Amino acid sequence: MKTDLTDTTASKINKALVKARRAIGTPAVGMVLTLVIVTDEENAYDALKAAGDASREHPSRTLVVIKRVSRSPRDRTQSRLDAEVRVGADAGTGETVILRLHGEVVDHAQSVVLPLLLPDAPVVAWWPVNAPLDPANDPLGALAQRRVTDTYACEQPVKELAARADAYTPGDTDLSWTRITPWRSMLAAALDQVACEVQGVEVEGEEFNPSCELLAMWLADRLDVPVRRTRSAGPGLTAVRMDTDCGPIVLDRADGSLATLAIQGQPKRAVALKRRETAELIAEELRRLDPDDTYASALRYGVERLKQENGGDAPAKGERDAGEQDAGEREAVPAPVESVAKGPAAEATAEAPVKRAGAK
Repeated sequence: MKTDLTDTTASKINKALVKARRAIGTPAVGMVLTLVIVTDEENAYDALKAAGDASREHPSRTLVVIKRVSRSPRDRTQSRLDAEVRVGADAGTGETVILRLHGEVVDHAQSVVLPLLLPDAPVVAWWPVNAPLDPANDPLGALAQRRVTDTYACEQPVKELAARADAYTPGDTDLSWTRITPWRSMLAAALDQVACEVQGVEVEGEEFNPSCELLAMWLADRLDVPVRRTRSAGPGLTAVRMDTDCGPIVLDRADGSLATLAIQGQPKRAVALKRRETAELIAEELRRLDPDDTYASALRYGVERLKQENGGDAPAKGERDAGEQDAGEREAVPAPVESVAKGPAAEATAEAPVKRAGAK
């Protein structure tokens, strides 16, 4: 069921939600959180579709905030709020409200969103594109317990990662980090099968893919070993090679779907490691609403490494044009001088490499 409201208010939107629920015979509210999506018209459809698919696992009230650009100075002085209310089959397993802000109300989006939040329920804010550099201090981000961004949608992902580290607040996360969860789990499981000491790591992937950088940062942070970053044609992450005193451990994914795990002294095995859709990524993020200390540790270590490698304010190597270097060029990630303190999340399964590093 869809209801269009023109030049409306938050109070009228709430009344429309109640009326719509009664009309379809479900007056009770059975949602577990509020998902606030801040996007533009171009990306609204894809973000809304992903949120709808994720709502099958996490029934939620989805508020889509679209800030419309006024074309004339006169329009910019006039405030208007248009809304589209979707309940039932048109909204997945929850409720959806699409908010289009015009004029001065664009600068006060939090005043529109606040009355529409579910009472006594967590709030998650998601920026599919054009995320603020400091999500926690953004007016809409301040309403949320979790703030999800995506550096993959940025023009300069490595510089964006540096900005994310400088402004990190517990509760921040990034879909580029979520994309490497299967890789981290598989590498941790591989190290659990051997009693060896890791001596060096090589991460291979696309040049402008922040997930590759984050995986290299995580391995360098958790294992305390040199990590080399090798560029490939992709798609995404293509391979990770860990050199140990017992022989190499290689996780190779050349086609973006099926990977091969090779451990010295064991037969090669095929593992499913496909590239996941946005709906799967946002569903994973909605499963946990506590701060991700492991992400914070990897992010901060990586930024320090980038500053040391690129001379502080110099452009990062990952930001140079692809034509300036061969696809096979490698840049070394120097090992940290001192061992980085591990956060409480080190006990998690995905952080199993810490056991090997600590056993040295």
